Amino acid sequence: MSAAGLAGLLLAGTLVGCADRGDSPADLGAPVAITDAPTDVPLDEVTGEPTPSASAVASMGVAPSRTASPKPTKKPTGSAPKPRAVAKPPSETKVPPPPPKPAPTSCKPSYKGTQASRSAVKAALTDAAGRTYWPTSAPDIKIPLDLVKATAWQESGWQSNIYACDGGVGLMQVMSGTATWMNQRFEQSYDIDDYRDNAYLGANYLAWLTKYIGDMYFESDFRLDAALCTAELNSCLLNAVIAAYNYGHAAVAQEGEPLTIPNPSYVRNVRALMTECVCLTY
Repeated sequence: MSAAGLAGLLLAGTLVGCADRGDSPADLGAPVAITDAPTDVPLDEVTGEPTPSASAVASMGVAPSRTASPKPTKKPTGSAPKPRAVAKPPSETKVPPPPPKPAPTSCKPSYKGTQASRSAVKAALTDAAGRTYWPTSAPDIKIPLDLVKATAWQESGWQSNIYACDGGVGLMQVMSGTATWMNQRFEQSYDIDDYRDNAYLGANYLAWLTKYIGDMYFESDFRLDAALCTAELNSCLLNAVIAAYNYGHAAVAQEGEPLTIPNPSYVRNVRALMTECVCLTY
């Protein structure tokens, strides 16, 4: 999805970063949208969203539902495969726009509308984490709730109405170009300014990165399990997905190249928040 700030461990009420930004958590900008038709449609049953085209429905198979999710394929047991020394060609050729240019460090974020309550934000993030985003080609991809909560805290401090100088919006600091790309790619109509849709956009982007990087480096083992990571930051899919959410997929995964973690501080912050964030108690 299109590449979605200020790095460092967030305290409540502080803006830290923006999804798919590029050089540093202080960057934000507006990528361009792509208009290619989607080939795989993820689960999204929000009332009032457009009906997928005939080709999209055929690709998806059966109409998805929240109550009867597809049976996950059997996952490998034991340790996860080590990342490939060089990446396979990507399975997705329709990729998000490039990250924006950095915003001036002197710029301060702005606020618009009403801030959603913590309980409302928690409900939105929980719902977003509970969805199946690849029901046809990778139904076993699950985005951990602690990852979604930690990412939202790192990005916005759970401030639903914050707008960063580089263009990042809301809870998950999604870029407008990222939202446009995702809506076109998956035939949805998420509203980036709505905190619930913003949560879906952020989680959907994490799911897209999981599939994209998992296919290229981890033999389609999509487990985002911290226990599979070693001291080497490029050892596991979880760290790669976190890095790519901040810096963009192309900064982490390139065909024929080794897996790269260009923003270790951001990755370590989010990993720490996954177990220590005050937001986990909300």
